[in-house]
Amino acid sequence: MSRLMALAHRLSRVGLVFGGILVFLAALLIGIDVLLRKFFQTSLGGADELAGYALALGTSWSLGAALLDRNHIRIDSLYTHFPRGLRLALDLFGIGLFIGFFGLIAVRGWDVVEQSWVSSSRSHTALATPTVIPQLVWFLGLVTLVLLGCALILHAALLIARGQAAAATRAISTRSAAEEVEEEVRFLKGRESGGAP
Repeated sequence: MSRLMALAHRLSRVGLVFGGILVFLAALLIGIDVLLRKFFQTSLGGADELAGYALALGTSWSLGAALLDRNHIRIDSLYTHFPRGLRLALDLFGIGLFIGFFGLIAVRGWDVVEQSWVSSSRSHTALATPTVIPQLVWFLGLVTLVLLGCALILHAALLIARGQAAAATRAISTRSAAEEVEEEVRFLKGRESGGAP
């Protein structure tokens, strides 16, 4: 199972880097477009369209890393007062709902991709982008998120079955304040020593 999670983490990192590059390029493109408008009264044309695609694609491909790194946000006012077993059950239930929700979005997303393919849809802009291209990449990001979520639930369920509830909690629960502080301290120590955290 550790190989599955190692593969899941590698895949999530690829998605995270891909998403980050897209968002960076979108910001760069918009910055160039703004400067061209300001100083040369011209525009690249289509920068807003491409930036919109980049944000959608970057988000769909980055969500898996946020899930595996436990960077997602939950409102846990009552959660912290529940017994550990109930918290773990709620975590599994919450991740299951999360994955189910994005699974439904992926199913409907495929319908959109298929319709764009069949009708040869193009954007109503100067670029006339075939919409199936960004939609397909967006859909693949959603599928990747769902697969990563399924791997995470399977991993947690196997840990629970082996009697390793604490390890399952570390895999799927939100990070505690102590974990956040510990990570920051590790990061700062890594920076001070000149090495990687």
